[in-house]
Amino acid sequence: MTKRVAILQSNYIPWKGYFDIIGAVDEFIIYDEVQYSKNDWRNRNKIKTSNGLQWITIPVYQNSLHQKISDTIVSDKKWKNKHWNSIQTNYAKAPSFKIYASQFEEFYKTDESHWLSEINTTLLRKICGLLGIKTKITNSTDYQLHGNPTEKLILLCKQTDASHYLSGPAAKNYLEEPLFAQENIKIEWMEYGGYQEYPQLFPPFVHGVSIIDLLFNIGSYSRAYMKSKES
Repeated sequence: MTKRVAILQSNYIPWKGYFDIIGAVDEFIIYDEVQYSKNDWRNRNKIKTSNGLQWITIPVYQNSLHQKISDTIVSDKKWKNKHWNSIQTNYAKAPSFKIYASQFEEFYKTDESHWLSEINTTLLRKICGLLGIKTKITNSTDYQLHGNPTEKLILLCKQTDASHYLSGPAAKNYLEEPLFAQENIKIEWMEYGGYQEYPQLFPPFVHGVSIIDLLFNIGSYSRAYMKSKES
């Protein structure tokens, strides 16, 4: 029996490629027990505006270089209002904004979590629902881990009965592939090239922006512009 698993750190409203990895596997494991990296995708992402790309960033405390993503806390309670105002201002004229606006507005106005990982996970699950992605989503804390980075990934694969591990291409720099082969786990690499352009506000077109750009512009046809098509 084939079972595909992917294991990634949580990102804030990530781009479509992140959701394609989720949509391409049977189980997606959020791996937030690793070190929080500053100026990365964990707490920020890009949206399109009439003045070009804009970063929207969740302000967080970083008390240690070894701080885990799961231990990272928001440092300013006002960030949600600022982000929702930016999203609303720049996407109000997008064709499908009104279809999804209320669901995002509800999150930004009612969610009370102060933990970055919880915020990312809540939005991740919400967006998967909007995209029709039904992959099982779990957390690495649900499993037992020890060893070096590759050994921990292998343990997660073994405990989930995975036969295939789908990884992002950046992991080629550190993944010890022979260790996976010893456990009869096949590594597959996600390819991010070849995405179609879609009607997008504020040209020129840019692929590497938050998934909300695709949702607000294309709506229920969003999966047609992704690789993990609905079954």
